[in-house]
Amino acid sequence: MSTPAPREPTRRDRTRPVELLGLSAVIGVAFGIITYFATRDLLLSAEVFGIAFIVSLVVFAMLLLAISPRRHDDDEADDGPSAHSR
Repeated sequence: MSTPAPREPTRRDRTRPVELLGLSAVIGVAFGIITYFATRDLLLSAEVFGIAFIVSLVVFAMLLLAISPRRHDDDEADDGPSAHSR
């Protein structure tokens, strides 16, 4: 069997990482500003910004992995069970 040609990533596929970084940055800035206004401590608000940024980025990445199709599983399903038993 011939392997299918790799598909060209769409514009949406190429911009998805930028969207995740931007949304995580907005969440981090919001938490940092709220912390700064509550405590008036710049160092603490910078730490909260960093923590919120990293946690939101990891959560978004895990959610994206959970909903995106698994390309290697689709390739194996196309080959059928007989391809692995040879």
